[in-house]
Amino acid sequence: MSDFALEERTVGQVLARNAARFGDKIMIESVTGEALSYAELDALSNRLAHGIAAFGVGHQEPVLIMLPDAIDYVALWCGLAKRGAVAVPVNLAYRGNVLRRICNDSGAKTVVVDRQFLDRLEDIADGLEHLECCVVYSGDPSESRKLDLRAGLAGRCRVAAYADLISEDAAPFEPAPAFHDLIAIMYTSGTTGASKGVMTTHAHAFCYADGSARRIFEAGPEDVFYTAGLPLFHVAGQVGIVYGSMIQGATVVLRQGYRNEYFWPDIEAHGCTIVGLLGAIANFLWQQPEAPEDAETPLRKCGMFPLIPEHEAFAARFGVSIVTAYASTECPPPCINHFGAPYPSNQCIGPADDGFEVRIFDERDIECPPDVMGEICVRPRNTWDIMLGYWNQPEATARAFRNLWYHTGDAGYRDADGRFYFVDRLTDSMRRRGENISSMEVEDEINQHPAILECAVFPVWDEHTEQEVMGVLTLKPGQALTPEDLIAFLDRRMPYFMIPRYLDFADEIQKTPTGKIQKYSLREKGITPTTWDRVKAGVKLTR
Repeated sequence: MSDFALEERTVGQVLARNAARFGDKIMIESVTGEALSYAELDALSNRLAHGIAAFGVGHQEPVLIMLPDAIDYVALWCGLAKRGAVAVPVNLAYRGNVLRRICNDSGAKTVVVDRQFLDRLEDIADGLEHLECCVVYSGDPSESRKLDLRAGLAGRCRVAAYADLISEDAAPFEPAPAFHDLIAIMYTSGTTGASKGVMTTHAHAFCYADGSARRIFEAGPEDVFYTAGLPLFHVAGQVGIVYGSMIQGATVVLRQGYRNEYFWPDIEAHGCTIVGLLGAIANFLWQQPEAPEDAETPLRKCGMFPLIPEHEAFAARFGVSIVTAYASTECPPPCINHFGAPYPSNQCIGPADDGFEVRIFDERDIECPPDVMGEICVRPRNTWDIMLGYWNQPEATARAFRNLWYHTGDAGYRDADGRFYFVDRLTDSMRRRGENISSMEVEDEINQHPAILECAVFPVWDEHTEQEVMGVLTLKPGQALTPEDLIAFLDRRMPYFMIPRYLDFADEIQKTPTGKIQKYSLREKGITPTTWDRVKAGVKLTR
């Protein structure tokens, strides 16, 4: 168990305690050279907490964050947490209707946005219901003072520079938030319907961070954690890596995005000892030409989510120990297959962790026997270790927690030895390169095209053991549409990762007697020789 009592599990108390313990030790550094020690991050986030309060942001008030991965993002997150405000991280691929819906659903009156993303807000300015203040950030302080906006956004918003949030007062902010206060609303597609806002308390964030850094990676002050393409707007990057490292006294090395050619040079240059990898990134590294010095790096611990089939050979080739686990934005890791544990298959996610009960239930919430697939359901043994619920969605919250268990929406099973296995999503959501995608949201955008009669969107598996988005479409009578034209239409409206890779055109889509599309039959059919492939066609997306 962590040595932080429940009442101490707030960002302010964690950072203050470790600033006193570690002082000038680097807490976070960028590959571009910027760095903050524990003491410096504590002081800067105190100044931000005072400045945010003076700016008019109230206790438990949501604030949208649309910033690239940078040290200032971490400082702002800590400052909002210390003030008792509620961070609402925005996926940097969001645009159009998806971005508008999240802005409105959160109820946030203030957004902190990098100037490179201003156009996306200005494009939806007429549909923003609550936004009153736009704080513009730029890596160049002189640039952030150039606050010229188009009429749509400027006409409804007070405009300020990021520097205006930073007070001269570096004393601890009072009154401090409590462990049961919200620290964030983190939007995730979940298992059904459009994206839902996960209400995350300070205690829940602490449990996720501590479970990631201490329980999964067995991290300590001697470790250096490389972000490896896990962005700060995701729970894994923001909470699992950064906050987890902060709790354990480790150092984080921050790299924006992921590219193969940066990975090993960054590991070597910064002495990185731990990395968490999405399965696709692990596969990219594995596919690189083998070299004699592959194992001669500082890297020692590697998390792989999910495991690739070659994980044992990967560990031997690169001289690392492999760990995997299972978690979600809603729930900290309830299952961990620790370093050195056996892997009967690459679907194995390990036994239940000490802090959680895990069951496999059938559709009536009756526990399934070993080796029988059902839904993975979870219950924490300690209070406040799981999400508070879904923001503005009491019915979805009640469904998720029915019969006093959190229903993950994931299919899995357990073996006779008590190990659990993740098989697939139970519903129509997808997960592509670490991004949760709602089929409903993709279908809604496709159906906006005037030539489309109806469509069905579902996941298919690609050669990298990752899910890709596929759509089957029918056209209105007399209409014509090429795949390239549809992708160009969607590229102006949607995040790139939600845009289908595969498309099939059909005369009709099979339905049930009650008129519902039979997606299971489409998934079974999957990719055929006549399926159009965006990647093979060479069609590029806007990022």
